[in-house]
Amino acid sequence: MTDPLTAFIDSKMPPMHRRGCPVSELRDKLRRVGLRPTRQRVSLGWLLFAKGDRHITAELLFDEATKARVPVSLATVYNTLHQFTEVGLLRQLAVDGTKSYFDTNPTEHHHFFFEEEGELVDMPSEGMSVTDLPAPPPGMEVAGVEVIVRLRKKPA
Repeated sequence: MTDPLTAFIDSKMPPMHRRGCPVSELRDKLRRVGLRPTRQRVSLGWLLFAKGDRHITAELLFDEATKARVPVSLATVYNTLHQFTEVGLLRQLAVDGTKSYFDTNPTEHHHFFFEEEGELVDMPSEGMSVTDLPAPPPGMEVAGVEVIVRLRKKPA
């Protein structure tokens, strides 16, 4: 049985081989990274990637799935986000000890975090440099550097 979101998207496409169809492209993308394009993965992938680059928590994605009538549990959302992260489709960002954000732009870049709003946004890369890192321990190398700058309103 096809989920409502996929059925709606498929109903808007011509009955040919669906070249250029976003859902077919998503299924192909999942296959290329070694994931089987299950109904849940395709539905959650559509919700994640159809809106362009963004930062989302598992709870927010679960709410979007519920509103779109995609039948998934919160555990399935977490599992899917972690699977997508493991194969490089997402980047996981731990902003504090209680909440992780998932970035649909998996390239290395930096972020601003607005504490009051709980919002994470990409930082402009121009003018940003990270220098003078300490030497890694023996046998280790730096795999990447991510900077999260926390922002809050100044007291009045």
